[in-house]
Amino acid sequence: MFAPVASKMFFTRGVGRHRHNLESFEAALRDAGIAHLNLVRVSSIFPPQCKIVSRRVGVTYLRPGQITFVVMAEARTNEPNRLVSAGIGLAVPADGDHFGYIAEHHGYGMNERRTADFVEDMAASMLASTQGIEFDPDADYDKRREIYRMSGKIVKTRATVQTAEGDKKGLWTSVVAAAVMLFDESGPAEAEKKPRKRR
Repeated sequence: MFAPVASKMFFTRGVGRHRHNLESFEAALRDAGIAHLNLVRVSSIFPPQCKIVSRRVGVTYLRPGQITFVVMAEARTNEPNRLVSAGIGLAVPADGDHFGYIAEHHGYGMNERRTADFVEDMAASMLASTQGIEFDPDADYDKRREIYRMSGKIVKTRATVQTAEGDKKGLWTSVVAAAVMLFDESGPAEAEKKPRKRR
């Protein structure tokens, strides 16, 4: 049975505007560099030993039409000046043989900082609960973040967020944020473009 586990991952985000709802979403995916893929949404596990690469490197592994697994958040509005946000949070354990967590959130009225803190908090809290770290879920994130740090069991947290205000003329405005999974079976797409040597 084929059961792929991502060996690499990159994070991306984008915003798009158009008079049609779906086309604004397409424009946001294009801005994020993933519009040419067949996207399959998956849930929230960061695989053990998975390497985080830059978007610039990550997109070189992608081919048009490729089935690509993503954890993605998206939000859309056609209300002028309405703030929309989409965010992805990541928490990575100190033990590289243990899995981490990815959290996604989309909403309205939350700025970039609030959205980043929210998704980072969700990912870190989910990981902390599996690592046996005791914390007060009602305490503010700064206090819990210090507990996570002092435990020595969570080595890294991060967030990728896209926010935008609804277009003043009423165009649809879409935002996306995504964690894109890559597999060892696929090498950089540029390699296929190199001319073969004649024998």
